[in-house]
Amino acid sequence: MKSIIILGDGMADEPIEALGGKTPMQYADTPYMDKLAEIGVTGRMKTVADGFHPGSEVANMAVLGYDLPTVYEGRGVLEAASIGYDLKPGEMAMRCNLICVEGDILKNHSSGHITTEEADELIRFLNEQLGSDRVHFHTGVSYRHLLVVKGGNKRLDCTPPHDVPLHPFLPLMIKPEIPEAQETADLLNDLILKSQEILKDHPVNLRRIAVGKDPANSIWPWSPGYRPAMQTMQEMYGFKQGSVISAVDLI
Repeated sequence: MKSIIILGDGMADEPIEALGGKTPMQYADTPYMDKLAEIGVTGRMKTVADGFHPGSEVANMAVLGYDLPTVYEGRGVLEAASIGYDLKPGEMAMRCNLICVEGDILKNHSSGHITTEEADELIRFLNEQLGSDRVHFHTGVSYRHLLVVKGGNKRLDCTPPHDVPLHPFLPLMIKPEIPEAQETADLLNDLILKSQEILKDHPVNLRRIAVGKDPANSIWPWSPGYRPAMQTMQEMYGFKQGSVISAVDLI
């Protein structure tokens, strides 16, 4: 039997006054989704277990049938897999956003949706300036990249930058959840502050500022984890083949 899963990742929203108190989904013209609802069975189902933040990585893994308490290791490990990086034992992977800060404010999480070409130039520069035998940056797509730290402790309290636009960033920097993670938190916070110093005058950012675009003048690592023991979809369900179409590479 052939199956298709259509998941509206991030589609929920709040009512907007300018739309007459409707959400964007309520306001939008959606004839094909309406038809699917008309000929299908509708209802509600809780897919994300208690204790898990329903981000893209968590919600999609749950819908696909993974046991989150057993296999979930954060978004970073999925970013690593998506770009073909073979995460080694002892390595910690983190999602690493290129963000825009303005003064002490986290202006936006995407640096104005910087292009991959521009971002790659910045990531290579970060490796030249901040990379080491222990720390390495890997280019992903647009503002979404990968930071790998050897010997990092994943017990960290990190804030997803898309949750806190226009907030002061210093109170949101990485905190250890246990004393053993203090060194890792200090390392990552030092990388954040150093990245701001070296990125502010980079030619990529000067060009973006000159044409009225937000600069990518800081990194923001979050969602740490180690290499998970995950089965493939083929191993779980016996699928012979399948494919995924997604706007984000972590899926």
